[in-house]
Amino acid sequence: MLSSYQWVQQACDSDKPVYGVNTGFGSLARLRIPPSQSSLLSTNLIRSHSAGVGPIADEETTRAMMLLRANALAKGVSGCRPLLVDMILEMLNKRLVPVIPMQGSCGSSGDLAPLAHLGLVLIGDPLGEASFKGQLLPANQALAAAGITPLTLQAKDGLAITNGAQLSTALAALNIIDSENLIQAAEVAAAMSIDALLGVSRAFHPEVHKLRPYIGAQHCAANLCRLLEGSDFLDSVPEKVQDAYSLRCTPQVLGSVRDTSRFVRQQVSVEINAATDNPLILLHVNDASQGDINNKAFSAGMFHGEPVGMAMDMLKIAISELGSLSERRLYRLTTGNLSQLLPPGLVGKDRPVFGMIVPQTTAAALVSENKALAWPASVDSIPTCEDQEDHIAMSTVAARRMRDVLKNSRRVVAIELLSAAHALQFRKEEYPNRKLGKGVQQALSNVRACLYEMPIDNPTIGDQIEELAKAIQDRKIFSDLPPLFGIEGTFE
Repeated sequence: MLSSYQWVQQACDSDKPVYGVNTGFGSLARLRIPPSQSSLLSTNLIRSHSAGVGPIADEETTRAMMLLRANALAKGVSGCRPLLVDMILEMLNKRLVPVIPMQGSCGSSGDLAPLAHLGLVLIGDPLGEASFKGQLLPANQALAAAGITPLTLQAKDGLAITNGAQLSTALAALNIIDSENLIQAAEVAAAMSIDALLGVSRAFHPEVHKLRPYIGAQHCAANLCRLLEGSDFLDSVPEKVQDAYSLRCTPQVLGSVRDTSRFVRQQVSVEINAATDNPLILLHVNDASQGDINNKAFSAGMFHGEPVGMAMDMLKIAISELGSLSERRLYRLTTGNLSQLLPPGLVGKDRPVFGMIVPQTTAAALVSENKALAWPASVDSIPTCEDQEDHIAMSTVAARRMRDVLKNSRRVVAIELLSAAHALQFRKEEYPNRKLGKGVQQALSNVRACLYEMPIDNPTIGDQIEELAKAIQDRKIFSDLPPLFGIEGTFE
């Protein structure tokens, strides 16, 4: 870091143009800036780019964004001082959390506006805000309360703070973790529904899936078999040779979701460990293409958010499909002529209630909303910065919408868990001597435990759905289940 920083300081005094060091930014790249104004240039960049609007990023997302930016700068090719990285880490360690608006980034010179709001806090500008020990304070007061000295920017510091898709990537990384939880929860819900619907097991046989050897499908089928092992309800209808697609094709659909999630994880793993600045200071490279072998500043497009945006678009399509399949199984559970003689709507005898009919309607609404959210943001582009930035990624929009798809789909799976639990209870009352699959029985117990431990007296069905969605998020729903394949192919 020090070597690239020293090169930038020398370039600042040079009469040769180096983008963002002694020139303006974007479409103003041909404007020369004297060395005496390099600090003001960086400061004004932060202030002028702090144009974010809309909802504020939660603490987890903001801290992830800060850590990722610090990691990118620590690669040593941004031309900034180690002090900048040290300050970000000090803010993280002292849990000083900048206020970062979530809207205003196209993800294509990086997440300029969100990262500029981080910059306001780093320089202690009263226009910035941060949370410290539960108080929302102007940036200068927050730094003082935390005992952190504001940063005085030097040449290229402004670019180093703002050039990178770290908000997009922070959201993406967190989305991946939540997606992997949800995929396993969807398999648990599917196993419960298959047991309740007296499913046919041959569709999940390992020899079947060896003939079309997608890794995700094989792992999904193996998980279903583990959860259903020991069931007396499975294969209990002699004349039934196959199930509807929403049951029989669960490995094909959720397996595809698994494979997509694994690819997206690989993409984002590259991004979280990448240098994304512009220009990059490559001291070891001797390139005379611009007439000067001593020019070590390489302007490129490493900040462009397309790899993250496309990955998030792919994942939200996949997770939308996960929710869609879950709703179809749920529909079969609540529809009398499709449910292998379960009570219509899962309403018991002499019970003047609507059962699970309206929750299925909620699931249908969430699935339909996902269809709109799943439209790929990365296929959209609109020019900015006087056409210098003439193709943009919309990666931040893709990642934000992915988070919404996750929330919706998690609730859909929660409704399936709740409905399948009702259905399994009816089966056990009807056939008290039959056993559920071992994993299914444990999952049923986990659902009951989550609902029993709710802190609300007489909770609504909506409250129960939210409680089970939370149980998916914090993995309570997986307590004491048999080992299941994770996305990376290891047992969890």
